Amino acid sequence: MLRRSFIVALALSAFGFASCRGQDNYQEEADSLARLLNWKSGNVVADIGAGDGQMALATAQHVGAAGKVYATELDAKKLARLGELAAKDKAITVLKAAETGTNLPPECCDSIFMRLVYHHLTSPAEIDASLSRSLKPGGLLAVIDQEPRSGSSVPEGVPKNRGGHGIPQKLLIDELTAAGFQIVTTRDDWPNHRYCVVFRKPGL
Repeated sequence: MLRRSFIVALALSAFGFASCRGQDNYQEEADSLARLLNWKSGNVVADIGAGDGQMALATAQHVGAAGKVYATELDAKKLARLGELAAKDKAITVLKAAETGTNLPPECCDSIFMRLVYHHLTSPAEIDASLSRSLKPGGLLAVIDQEPRSGSSVPEGVPKNRGGHGIPQKLLIDELTAAGFQIVTTRDDWPNHRYCVVFRKPGL
């Protein structure tokens, strides 16, 4: 555990931990997600759109050596960087995502989270269905996102009903409940003026 903590500290320092993207504190957010998603040693968690891996690394601390963190990405450069992190922390497994699916094994995850990713989805209905397939019955999904910024434009290829760069929380909830998820809780006090909505896949 000490070795993993050292690896996490080095990697987050290298990424400019808590000094970019609005002074994000990835460890603090991971700790909050751990409480909301009931993370414990041995859990299998997926970070969809893992970026440079800051949240995946912080998540790995919670699930321990007996657990697994799937880190998915589309971008080749980000996938390469995630691969470097996975070589150092064996709890992390890297997967190339698809525009219409997670590429995760069926019912593999105790929980899944998406951080500032959902509003970039070009095929949200297909991804929502794929998320459900990837979760165990009763598994939890957390989506961290933001309301559309005033005067901003919708990212290319994304449904125009977003109304800007972001997604209204009500629309997010409508889409995921239409996909069969049950809403568990909402947090409107997430750092940097974001929100977090937690859903459950029906089942055990």
